[in-house]
Amino acid sequence: MAPTPTGTLRKLDTGFALELIRTIDGPREDVWASLTQSSRTALWFGPWERISDSVIRVTMTFEEGEPASTMSVDACEPPHHLAVRTTDEGIWPLDVRLSERGDVTDLVLVHRCATTEGLGEIGPGWEYYLDMLIASRTNAPLPSFGDYYPAQQEYYSSLHPQ
Repeated sequence: MAPTPTGTLRKLDTGFALELIRTIDGPREDVWASLTQSSRTALWFGPWERISDSVIRVTMTFEEGEPASTMSVDACEPPHHLAVRTTDEGIWPLDVRLSERGDVTDLVLVHRCATTEGLGEIGPGWEYYLDMLIASRTNAPLPSFGDYYPAQQEYYSSLHPQ
């Protein structure tokens, strides 16, 4: 059974914002480490290497062919805000904010885009990676992308701004 899609879409002056939220067991500082330490991102997204003070290169080990992607780091404010942009094949601005509530951390991922074209692929991808993040933190079996796509494609392709 496919996981239930959770993303919402907002209209912005410059396009759209796809937003996904997860509540993660653990303190914000530890969730931050899962997002920013290469050895920990390797467990759910891929390892990265620093190219310069504001540029990293991520190897996406869970994608076919393990492609590498260059990202510009636009904001890194430990332990609550990370903003990056892919700079290879199109620009994908991504923003992650963390807030702590007792023993859990709320993670909000926002993917900004000029149009809604491609959301049917983008949304399931972020659902998958966020669930990969959670599984990597709990030593649970990693999910399969086949459970997300194409099962969630229609949901994301038909999203309308709220």
